[in-house]
Amino acid sequence: MDAGTSGSANVESVLGMDEAVDKGARQTLSAASDSITQPGVRKHFVLDTNVLLHNPNSLFKFAEHEVVIPLTVIEELDTFKKNNDETGRNARQTIRALDRLREQGALFGGVRWNEQGGSIRIDRCDAVKSPSFTLDLAINDNRILSVAASLHAGGKRTIFISKDIAARVKSDALGIPAEDFEADRVSADYLHSGYLTVRVPGDLIDELYDERQILVTRFDAYEGTTPDGVHRLKIESTANQFLLFIDELDESHTGLGRMLADTGHVIPVTGPRKPIYGIMARNVQQTMAMELLLDDEVKIVTLTGPAGTGKTLIALASGLHKTLREERFDKMLTARPIMPLGRDIGYLPGDKDEKLSMWMQPIFDNISYLLSTRGAHVSEVESRTTEQRLDQLMASGKIILEPLTYIRGRSIPHQFMIVDEAQNLSPHEVKTIVSRVGEGTKIVLCGDVCQIDNPYLDGLSNGLSHCIERMKGQRVAGHVSLSKTERSNLASLAAEVL
Repeated sequence: MDAGTSGSANVESVLGMDEAVDKGARQTLSAASDSITQPGVRKHFVLDTNVLLHNPNSLFKFAEHEVVIPLTVIEELDTFKKNNDETGRNARQTIRALDRLREQGALFGGVRWNEQGGSIRIDRCDAVKSPSFTLDLAINDNRILSVAASLHAGGKRTIFISKDIAARVKSDALGIPAEDFEADRVSADYLHSGYLTVRVPGDLIDELYDERQILVTRFDAYEGTTPDGVHRLKIESTANQFLLFIDELDESHTGLGRMLADTGHVIPVTGPRKPIYGIMARNVQQTMAMELLLDDEVKIVTLTGPAGTGKTLIALASGLHKTLREERFDKMLTARPIMPLGRDIGYLPGDKDEKLSMWMQPIFDNISYLLSTRGAHVSEVESRTTEQRLDQLMASGKIILEPLTYIRGRSIPHQFMIVDEAQNLSPHEVKTIVSRVGEGTKIVLCGDVCQIDNPYLDGLSNGLSHCIERMKGQRVAGHVSLSKTERSNLASLAAEVL
C-alpha cells in the first residue's frame, strides 16, 4: 500500500470525518459542461479560501481528482485561524489536515490520500504566463484565480470552486469553468415538507378513523401531489410523515394521517382537543406540528415556514405544557443564534443576562403572551402579573434563555430545548447543538430558510435544511413545513406580496 493510501485513515482521525471519504468524497460537484464532467477524466479543482472556511472537509470531497490549494489560500487561512468563531475553527481544522498530509510527502508535488487516486497539492502562485490574464496580481483573489488560469491555459481540465459570486463571475470572464461548492447543499425544490396530499375514495378515509390504523400500501394507487406535480405515486413508508387525504368526490371530506415508524401503518391524527396554553391549531400544518411536538417518542422536530406561521409560538406552548403541566421535562431551554438583522448596533451594556435580554426579546414576547390570561388558570392570573410569573419561572430554573455561544462541551439531559432562527446556523453548528442532547431531552429547531441573515449561508447550505434532509425517515425525527401566516391579516399580506 502506498503512502497516500495508508495516510487516509490518519486524515479521517484528524477531521472526525467517517462519512467524508465513504460518502462525501464520492459526491463530486457538477461541472460547467459535459466535457468536464466526462467520467474517467481527471480534473483539477482549485479551491477558494471561503470554501475551506465553510467546510474544511471539502478537501476530501473530490474522489479521484486533484484538489489544488493556492499558497495565497494558506496565507488567508493563517489570518483566520486566531478567530474564536466558526471561521477560525474551520481554518485551524484545514491547516491541521494539511499538516497531516505533509507528513506523507511534499504538498507542492501533490499527496495522494485515497485509493481512487485523489490527491491534494499546494500551488506556489507563480506569476501566470498567459497573456489573457490581465487582473492585478497584488490582490489575493486574483492570485488565486491565476492558479486556475495557469492550469486551464496548460490544457488541464480545471474547475474553480468558490462561494464568492464575484470571484466566479471573474473566473467565467477568463474562460475558466467555475462552480459553487455544492456537496453539502440540498435541493430547494425537493426539500422535505413533512407531508403529502393524496386524493382517495371517501370510504378509505372513514376506514382510517374507524379502524384507527391502515396499511400505507392501501394508498399507492391514488393521486398525490409532489414537487413534480400531481400524479399517481408510490408512497414510501417514511417515519412520522403526514398524509393529508382529500375525498375524490367531495373536497370538504378530508382526513389526516401519520406514518408510524417501522410498521408501514398510518394512524389518524386529530390534534389536541383542548388549548395548549391558550393555543389551538389554526390550520392543518399547525395540527401536524403540535402532533409531533407533544409526542414524547419524537426526539427532534424541525419546523420551517415564513414569518407569522406560528413556528416559535406553538413550540414554546408545547414546551411549557410538557414542562410545567405534564412535568415530562425538568426545564425548558430556549436558545437562538446571535445574528443581527442589518447593521449591528455594537456592544450592549450590562452583564450576560442584560445583554442577552435584547437578543431574546422575541422569545420573551411569545412566552409573555402564553403566560397571560390566554394560557393560565384564573387563580394564577389573579395572584401575579405576567411579568412576575415569567420572572418566577426563570428564577426557579424552569425556563432558561441562553445564547448558543457557550453550548459546546455541554450535555443537556431531561430538557425541552428550542432553537429559534436555526436557519442562521451552519451544518456543523447544528450537528454540535444536536449532539449536546442528553438522555430524555427533546429538541426543536425552528426557522425560515428563505430569511437568512448569515452572510456565509443560503437557503440550500444552511444547517436547518441540512438537518431536515439528513434526519428524514428517522424513527425519532419529524418535520413540518408551515405555509399559512396566522399572525395577522397584514402579516399574511406582507409575506405574500413583499
